[in-house]
Amino acid sequence: MTATPIRHVHKPKFVRRNRVNHQIQVPEVRIIDEQGQQLGVMSTSQALATAIERGLDLIEVSPMAQPPVCRIANYGAFLFNLDKKERKQKAKQKKVEIKGIRLTLKIGPHDLENRRRQTAKFLEKGDKAKVEMILRGRERAYADRAQEIMKKFVDDLAQGLPGAAVEKNVSRQGNRLFMIIGLKK
Repeated sequence: MTATPIRHVHKPKFVRRNRVNHQIQVPEVRIIDEQGQQLGVMSTSQALATAIERGLDLIEVSPMAQPPVCRIANYGAFLFNLDKKERKQKAKQKKVEIKGIRLTLKIGPHDLENRRRQTAKFLEKGDKAKVEMILRGRERAYADRAQEIMKKFVDDLAQGLPGAAVEKNVSRQGNRLFMIIGLKK
């Protein structure tokens, strides 16, 4: 006897559904026609009759308003425009990456300057920087010195790149110290 393979069932993406025509069950609604003019508050049956008379659909656009707001429009065109608007908003979003910069307790001044220049490049591109310092062995006893090095790093960065600022102060997780630096608008 052979076992049948398990098929993965993918859940559909969340689809925003507006109630349409006979799905609208409230007694009164505020109506906006296809040109964007307000027709006022009327009964749902009267609004549905008006929409059918014009050969269009009655679409509930704001169900939480009192009374709910409905629009007379073509439902297919309404969904297309809604999807188009969401895609346009998604395209305008910029994904901010957090780039990692690692310092050590025994870092030399030249290496510190290289890290500062690299961090400035990240910030100018619009990303954020996570400055991290790992304390190993006996270095853990010098956490205050490590914080001083990190603060000096930020001060030097702010002098070379005005607007660079700490977004999340130095915090400690076990043997790691880290902070997040961003560029103020």
